[in-house]
Amino acid sequence: MKPVVSIIMGSTSDLPVLSKAAEFLDKMEVPFEMNALSAHRTPAEVEAFASSAEDRGIKVVIAAAGMAAALPGVIAAMTPLPVIGIPINSTLDGQDALLSIVQMPPGISVATVGINAALNAAVMAVQILSLSDKELHSRFVAYRKCLKDKIVKANSDLAEIKYKFKTN
Repeated sequence: MKPVVSIIMGSTSDLPVLSKAAEFLDKMEVPFEMNALSAHRTPAEVEAFASSAEDRGIKVVIAAAGMAAALPGVIAAMTPLPVIGIPINSTLDGQDALLSIVQMPPGISVATVGINAALNAAVMAVQILSLSDKELHSRFVAYRKCLKDKIVKANSDLAEIKYKFKTN
């Protein structure tokens, strides 16, 4: 089984955040790989990864970084594949990483999710992949239905809670 999603983190200290992406991809039965690569500390390895990802069968890259957060943009500059950036909250409440990832120059885009929002990055990757995979699309639709069902149930449960001045 070859990976179709690559999760790249600037360092393994980002793993607690990125585990949410890995868990969701596992749940959706999407083969993925995980690597630690640094745009600043291992630039040659980042270049080798990015330039070979498409040939290795990768369809979507999820890249996370904090502080200067160059990793998602550097990868996007070296591959035609969609790159989803996750700003990591390491300094300045993650605002520095968010701005670094979202403010890419024209023509080199990185789809950017919220700070530490690894789950949403994996959801976006699955949405992209499900455009050409009917079985994955079905699993994703079922996942979305579960989200809806949870809220419908929560709302129903709220109706049972009684307060003196509650009107519904």
